[in-house]
Amino acid sequence: MRRGALSLGGQRFWAAMRRSLIAVVPLALVASCGQSDPRTGTAVPATPQAAAVTPAPVTAVSAALTVTDPHGKTFTLKKKPERVVCLTGLCDDALVELGLAPVATTTPKLLSRPDYLGAKGADVPVIPGSFGGEDVAKIAEAKPDLVIGLAGVHDQLRTAVEKFAPLWVVQVKSYDDSIGYLRALAQLTDRGQQQAAAETRFRAKLADGLTRAKAAGLDKKPVLAMYGGTAIGVNTTEDVLGHFMSQFFAYPWPSKGGGFETAQAYSIEEILAKAPQVIFIQSFGTSVSEHYKDNPVWKRVPAVAAGKVYEVPTELWASGRGTRAFGIILDEALAKAAG
Repeated sequence: MRRGALSLGGQRFWAAMRRSLIAVVPLALVASCGQSDPRTGTAVPATPQAAAVTPAPVTAVSAALTVTDPHGKTFTLKKKPERVVCLTGLCDDALVELGLAPVATTTPKLLSRPDYLGAKGADVPVIPGSFGGEDVAKIAEAKPDLVIGLAGVHDQLRTAVEKFAPLWVVQVKSYDDSIGYLRALAQLTDRGQQQAAAETRFRAKLADGLTRAKAAGLDKKPVLAMYGGTAIGVNTTEDVLGHFMSQFFAYPWPSKGGGFETAQAYSIEEILAKAPQVIFIQSFGTSVSEHYKDNPVWKRVPAVAAGKVYEVPTELWASGRGTRAFGIILDEALAKAAG
């Protein structure tokens, strides 16, 4: 088989993974909350830390029209945004956490989940087009006063979009960044109370997750998060999802370096050698489990032999990068790994 994460049906995902992989830096834990610090440059341990798990106090942010993002960049609006168009799942996630909804989106399956907007998600118009090549005319039709996209992907739309609305591009390197963007968007929308409630809930879930993982011995259980269809890739510890998983499980999947085609390219043989006991798969187009079900090497992987391979919803595990998504992913991962 060819090694590497080749282009399959999920074009949005592959483009997003390529962009995020380029931007990712090694992360380290902040001991007080068991969270990552994207600015330390310290190597990430392969297993969770036995750090204090008491959540830090959370304060509600104050309304502001100039905010600083998690990477130190400032962003300014002339007025509080009332109509936000989301071109990336982090935007939808943060808005829902703040008790709001976008006026248009590119991730309708995420919004329509029962733990997001449910049936009301179907009422949100969908912006057509490829990831990074969305239909600007349709964005304009939504009459936004703010458009939120992904850095490295939607910058190319800036000239066209900013003829009618400001464009804010976000970049998530860790779930701490998700918290940072939640706080910044809460400032812009004057939703400090909702931000404090959502952030408190998420920090408590992280602390509880660390406690549960250690109590159940999951911090010593090899787990794998991967993606693909007829070809596969691994969410390594330098990928935001892989790093998140490494906080709660034994996660022996470092980046292999190089470009996108090599950094996350693990063969079935290499996966077998690391013997994961639980596997979470984001399948695009073709089910990875179905495609490899007759592969003799795949069958020998402990998770496969034990029936502990789980196909997970891509709209959440691949597109969701906000505090709500990570909280739901954590609950699902802990429950399945402990079962």
